[in-house]
Amino acid sequence: MTTAPPTAPQRPRVPRRALDGVLLLDKPVGLSSNDALIRAKRLYQAKKAGHTGTLDPLASGLLPLCFGEATKFSQDLLDADKTYEATMRLGITTSTGDAEGEVLQTREVRCSEAGIAAALARFLGEIVQIPPMYSALKRDGKPLYEYARAGQTVEREGRRITIHTLELLACALPDVTFRVTCSKGTYVRTLAEDIGEALGCGAHLIALRRTGVGALTLEHAVTLDALSDAAQSDLDRWLQPVDALLSTFPMVRLDDEAARRFLHGQRLRLADLSIDDAALCAPRVRVYAALDGGRLLGVAKASDGVLAPERLVVTATS
Repeated sequence: MTTAPPTAPQRPRVPRRALDGVLLLDKPVGLSSNDALIRAKRLYQAKKAGHTGTLDPLASGLLPLCFGEATKFSQDLLDADKTYEATMRLGITTSTGDAEGEVLQTREVRCSEAGIAAALARFLGEIVQIPPMYSALKRDGKPLYEYARAGQTVEREGRRITIHTLELLACALPDVTFRVTCSKGTYVRTLAEDIGEALGCGAHLIALRRTGVGALTLEHAVTLDALSDAAQSDLDRWLQPVDALLSTFPMVRLDDEAARRFLHGQRLRLADLSIDDAALCAPRVRVYAALDGGRLLGVAKASDGVLAPERLVVTATS
């Protein structure tokens, strides 16, 4: 009679922490946003985490990660303007619009720096952009990139986006580097392709780095390597507070009784509160307790004479 081989002892489960805050991660090239999130969540031993919109593996730069209660406000960064530094190579178009695709066409580059600057200026303001086939947008329930991989091209409806700033940083032909601040939904590789067509030579993106998301910048960002090398007790020093995501919202402070009612989801009469004009004119505000350490209570809408709770921050004392 044979006996079953002994089973390997199971590793003890690492306890997960109820952690609230925002990590400004400087994502490296070659790593997906989801893989970066998984690694950071594991390092922090966090119970709950999410990111604020994907950054392609080809791209590096700012990827804000939300832990715990901060995940409730991640949509605000999904809707925020983004800033990128991008390098495009003129004269070559590819199947994906970036360096990962197959070369489709090669054309001669006959551009001056002044001509490139003039072409960039044509894309400022509100424009209509056709989403690329190699994207996660869905058609009939299937991502566009699945059609593209099967060699199919489907019709895509143009989307209105806004290019707030578009600045030429360097010109070493055939490579051109620019900085762009744009609205949500903008594909920078498509922008590079369109600029290339405007110049009559085509282009594709060879490098992309995100430097800003809303009011957040790379200034306080940290790399995964730095987090991996740090002691466990040192990791929390890189966490920003939950309200780092809400810094552009006007602030409202409530006294104890109003704060208690607000946390129970009750609407408060604006006439009973001390609120400045900026908050009254804003579509949404961030709400704090006047006492209790001035902690964040959540976000609300101030309209029609009332302060209406929208999303609340839950703590052990709520």
